[in-house]
Amino acid sequence: MSDERALAESAANQGALPIAPSMQPALEAAGLRDDVSVRAPRDYEPVDRRTTILSALAVALAVAAALAAQVLTRLIGLVTNLAYHGRFVAELSSPAGTHRPAAVLVLIPIAGALVVGAMARYGSAAIRGHGIPEVMERVLFGESRIPARVLFLKPLSAAIAIGTGGPFGAEGPIIATGGALGSLGGQFLHVTSDERKILLAAGAAAGMAATFGSPVSAVLLAVELLLFEYRPRSLIPVALAAAVAAGVRATFEGTAPVFGMPAVAQPTVVALAAYAMLGVGIGALAAGITRVTYGLEDVFERIGHRLGLHWMWWPALGAIVVGLVGLVEPRTLGVGYDNIRGALAGSIAGRALLVLVVLKFVSWSVYLGSGTSGGTLAPLFTIGSGLGALVGALLAATVPSLGVDPHIAALVGMSAIFAGTSHALLASVVFAFETTRQPLGLLPMLIGCASGYLVSLLLSRHSIMTEKLARRGASVRPEYAVDHLAQVLVREVGLRPVVTLSADDDLASVRRWLAAGADGATHQGFPVLDANGLLVGVVTRRDLLDTDHPDGTPLGGVLRRSPIVVYDDNTLRDAADQMVVERVGRLPVVRRGAEREVIGIVSRSDLLAAHAPRLEAARRARPVRRLWPPTRVPHATGD
Repeated sequence: MSDERALAESAANQGALPIAPSMQPALEAAGLRDDVSVRAPRDYEPVDRRTTILSALAVALAVAAALAAQVLTRLIGLVTNLAYHGRFVAELSSPAGTHRPAAVLVLIPIAGALVVGAMARYGSAAIRGHGIPEVMERVLFGESRIPARVLFLKPLSAAIAIGTGGPFGAEGPIIATGGALGSLGGQFLHVTSDERKILLAAGAAAGMAATFGSPVSAVLLAVELLLFEYRPRSLIPVALAAAVAAGVRATFEGTAPVFGMPAVAQPTVVALAAYAMLGVGIGALAAGITRVTYGLEDVFERIGHRLGLHWMWWPALGAIVVGLVGLVEPRTLGVGYDNIRGALAGSIAGRALLVLVVLKFVSWSVYLGSGTSGGTLAPLFTIGSGLGALVGALLAATVPSLGVDPHIAALVGMSAIFAGTSHALLASVVFAFETTRQPLGLLPMLIGCASGYLVSLLLSRHSIMTEKLARRGASVRPEYAVDHLAQVLVREVGLRPVVTLSADDDLASVRRWLAAGADGATHQGFPVLDANGLLVGVVTRRDLLDTDHPDGTPLGGVLRRSPIVVYDDNTLRDAADQMVVERVGRLPVVRRGAEREVIGIVSRSDLLAAHAPRLEAARRARPVRRLWPPTRVPHATGD
């Protein structure tokens, strides 16, 4: 009873009114005061003081993530220059153009894979993979907690894997590093798991913005793949973090677009149809890429078990393919940002581009399937932009009337393959725009990405980001929708006659009423009113039948705490949250300003029943109205 008394005394005095004198002894015996405090749901607040604190933390986090991105980029450049060019230089460069012997070129990726495998086995297995799926897993199933050692091991392992020829991008590890920074900060500070998720998403968005100078698409990527919500309290810190990180990047790298493009012409309607069909093909390819990459993971697992090899050795097997492919086409090695620029600008075209695309896919998918550390976005951009440029050049040469521009086709291919593999439609479109600053490509990208996204979803439920989680038995739905209960007001379902009890009644009479099975006696809970008809509490059937209370006890002596109510203008979501917090199964409905006048009641079954219209509307197929009546064929008549 002491806990209930503490709850009652700490309740906010909303509409507290003096009770009838006849009720005072009973309520005093129950441990309640001579006035009744009504506890109702708090009003919705889109932001609060903690949002301001999180925003300030996100800004500081963004600076740290942007600096970490600069360090990682230079570390990749340093490893690349040491391994392939024998010079101590931190500038990001391509392994192509090295004069190392062929045998050395094959051994360099293998050496890097052995180091990464050892780091994963003896440091943390969480560094395996391309970063974003691992961050998603911690958000969805790990309370956004990322171990501190991942903060150091992930960028270091990625720098070694990419710097020794791994055909990956730096963006995945940087996003994972930024997310780890946010998670680690949230673990040291006194924040909730939801606030820690916001800090993690802010760090990840800052990492992407610091890599490509694309703050808006970084925010969208965080919303579509990490937050799974669109709320001011989470959106504002993430947006501030992305903006600040992009500003820090501009200080170091300047404001020029990452992937520059030549000027293009305004696309025609016919060309838009061609870009849509290009998106369809890219979307089908994206679904195939997801299946191939995870199929290769299964192949490595089977080979490893059959040969008795620990998974730490699997990256070395994949690195053999990387080294051999690199001998044929050195441009497949490393991050390959120059390849993307070449495909978009048209400096790489024809057979050379086709060979680059095919071999890049082979090298990347095999090495990724082996379980090493590296990002997926840059290889996907290389493959998508290359295929788009090839198809665009073919259409421009064979069907010039379509008006297809190979440069725009490359842009559509780059963005559509991102949308198809990641299932992040808006982030894909905006990312391609921010990294090229090509406004005339927005419409083709939108239609191409939407087409590719549709086809990819039809062919594969899971993206390259969520397939790993699904294979572990997790149910992942990377989407968000408006809560149906938040759209239904309590007054729409809860205003009805309520069976109430009088506080002056004794338990003997109430128990006889229950045993008689009269109308309303089958309910599980009953509001209790005083002599003035005002609410003083709620009793349950279990309370009334509890043998600890003798028959002569007035109902006021059975009450355990002050009444818990819901306003008629609250939503059912507010009511559901109030039930969970207060651990009750029903709430009396009152109006503001008259908090003790019961006008209805809401139970848990009402919350479930509120979904019936939504489910029925989703199942019901309404016929399309005909624009003209069907032609009637007269029946043939015989003599």
